[in-house]
Amino acid sequence: MFLQMNNVAKTFAQHEVFSGIDLSIQENQFVSLLGPSGCGKSTLLSMVAGLESATEGSISLGGKTILEPGTDRGMVFQQPALFPWLTVRDNVTFPLKDKLSKKEQDQIAAHYLKMVHLTRFKEAYPHELSGGMQQRVAIARALAMDPKVLLMDEPFGALDEQTRHILHDELMKIFQETKKTILFVTHSIQEAIKLSDRVIVMGTRPGRIIADFPVDVERPRQRDNSRVIELEQEIMELLKGEINKVLKEELDHETKHFT
Repeated sequence: MFLQMNNVAKTFAQHEVFSGIDLSIQENQFVSLLGPSGCGKSTLLSMVAGLESATEGSISLGGKTILEPGTDRGMVFQQPALFPWLTVRDNVTFPLKDKLSKKEQDQIAAHYLKMVHLTRFKEAYPHELSGGMQQRVAIARALAMDPKVLLMDEPFGALDEQTRHILHDELMKIFQETKKTILFVTHSIQEAIKLSDRVIVMGTRPGRIIADFPVDVERPRQRDNSRVIELEQEIMELLKGEINKVLKEELDHETKHFT
């Protein structure tokens, strides 16, 4: 399998984030991790990126165990994390410094800025762009490294609904054109169903995988599609128990704290 997680566990101090994570992802699949806060979605993504290490188990990409960050994985965060003193083009080429000639860097930047429709903003600075445009620069920068896997941690979570829908369509075009494998973290059931080939639902307390839904609906997907509605209801029912569990534990904690 292309991206493989075997019995992965993560513990911070005395806190068990998750355990027993077994997940196989094929090349050129779009897979979303969905679940309530605290289930370990972002932590798991960081481990695939090599930014966090596993307490137990292993994660491998193309048969090679992941032990540290690498150019075979591109990361897009919720906040674009662009360098404010660099132009759009220079932000995109930053990971390529000292690896390619200036001409090659500019050619790559031109290719991906065209892909995200920002060619005419190549000399602009991040503060001159909208939030959605900044996130498109971050996606272009991640793609410029030509990674095998694109890792996306709630990349559209801070954007307004209209911009988010536009970027959903842009991401689908990028996915279909580049054939990249994408692992995508989200809190939104609708977003996960709209974008993904598979939706991996995680539970919490402890974190674990509780379901793996194939999204067997032809793209582009409409919210009023009967299968989309059915999937949304199935996933929501599954998550209700997990969300209620979190709320109950928080309420119990507050009650003990103030009594």
